[in-house]
Amino acid sequence: MTAAAACVGLLAAGYGGTSVAVGAGTSGSGRAPRASSSGGRPVHGGNLTIDTVTPPLDFDIDTTNDNESIWALEDMAEGLYSNAADGKSVRPWLATGYTLSKNKLVWTFNLRRGVRFSNGQPMTSKDVAWSLNWAASSKDVSNNYVDAAFRKVVPDGRYRVKIITKEPWAPLLADLAMYANDIFPANLDGESRAKFFQDPIGTGPFKLQKWVKGQYLKLARNPYYWQKGQPYLNSLTMQSVGDSNTRMNQLKGGQAQIVEGVPFQLIPALKQSQGINVGLFKSSRIDYVTMNELEKPFANVHVRLAIAHAIDSSAIMKAVFAGYGQPANSPFMPILKYYVPVGLPAYNLAEARKELQQSPYPHGGFTVKFLAASGDPIQTPVAQIVQSELAKLNIHVQIETLDPSAVQAEEQAFHFGMRETYWTNDIIDPDEYTAFSLCGSAKNCGGVYANFTHFDDPAIDKLTLKGESTLAGPGRAAIYRRIQTLAAQQSPMVWLGYSPFAYGYSKSVHGFFVTTQGNIHFEDVWLSK
Repeated sequence: MTAAAACVGLLAAGYGGTSVAVGAGTSGSGRAPRASSSGGRPVHGGNLTIDTVTPPLDFDIDTTNDNESIWALEDMAEGLYSNAADGKSVRPWLATGYTLSKNKLVWTFNLRRGVRFSNGQPMTSKDVAWSLNWAASSKDVSNNYVDAAFRKVVPDGRYRVKIITKEPWAPLLADLAMYANDIFPANLDGESRAKFFQDPIGTGPFKLQKWVKGQYLKLARNPYYWQKGQPYLNSLTMQSVGDSNTRMNQLKGGQAQIVEGVPFQLIPALKQSQGINVGLFKSSRIDYVTMNELEKPFANVHVRLAIAHAIDSSAIMKAVFAGYGQPANSPFMPILKYYVPVGLPAYNLAEARKELQQSPYPHGGFTVKFLAASGDPIQTPVAQIVQSELAKLNIHVQIETLDPSAVQAEEQAFHFGMRETYWTNDIIDPDEYTAFSLCGSAKNCGGVYANFTHFDDPAIDKLTLKGESTLAGPGRAAIYRRIQTLAAQQSPMVWLGYSPFAYGYSKSVHGFFVTTQGNIHFEDVWLSK
């Protein structure tokens, strides 16, 4: 689910053969308080409620990968760097800057002074070194690839740490802005891992007050937050409301001030509602249909290509996304560095039948379970369209609608055939996306097996690792172009398209902005009196 200049620019400067310092000595966030459209200044107080599509499930940095959990955790915990508003750069956050050694293996970070955890204790280099070493040594599956290059992280005085890498590591600054590298008290303040993540202690603007799992999460203002005078809100409540119409009614009735996941079909009507804004924020979202290759038919590339040709992505983007999105023309998202429109299998039923003829299932005849989350405005209609279109190939799709948490559990246990889901990058670098979604090697990319598809192409695996250690420039761009081309040729999933984040919010809400990664800096948000 990042800060001083474009990450690529920082890396290019840092790899010029000499040590560089970026942002050293900077204090504060470098941002002026945001004024309202009427020119008012931020005011303190107020309790804000946001309706989310699904509830936060898990705050453990190694096992969570759902957006609601990630975005909520980032209101409680922070990293050394943070995603910038442009979606293409990072900015210093708990660090103020860094220097890079001539051999490109030692990164020395200056830490921001005066930072405290939500329990009041100061954050020091001991906490930072422990947190990053702990994250890098994890044996869990979801995020253990992120810090694969770390050799060790060591304190260098009370307010400085050194990250020593095994090899030059292009995405390091971007990785430090990922939630997996958030900073926690050393040794989790003496708590067990399970207990700590029921009530995380971090440096974020809010701290957990109450969590009724599956229903709502209430966060209270962190009185020790390092940004002076922030957050403005007294509390932030995230309540799970799966039904789209209910979310819209709660926004209109004032039970919620912000709603997530406005159905695209309802946007025109919502724009006419008094006292309500509609925000369409540029995103790194890409929707796709995954295929579990542990299910025998999907292990065959011709079956996957037949399905890719049989699904009309353009029609789906028009019907389900009401024209607010655009069909995918690459496995990458346009906002992502090194994106190239390499082309994807086009809708063509004759070509689909031709591909199927080359498979062990020339006449289809198999049945597949398609998982969909209840109440999701995208997954169910996409599943229904896929069901209709694959019937033309004599492929029988059985739609199974489950609670969102159950869908995630079934996916991670590989108890499914197909599902519609989406990805948003947590960092500005393509490494996270390729390692999680396209690399199938459990050893090198974690145990998520190419986004739970069990797709594995050794060439893509090798290129993923090469992209991580190749510094910014034409060579790195060529690597990611090749990854996109290979993925498009093999269709481990059917990439549907790109769409913005759609939010509705009361005109009493100010300072509200969603980054392309989906982060919301709620420390900036305030309510009119």
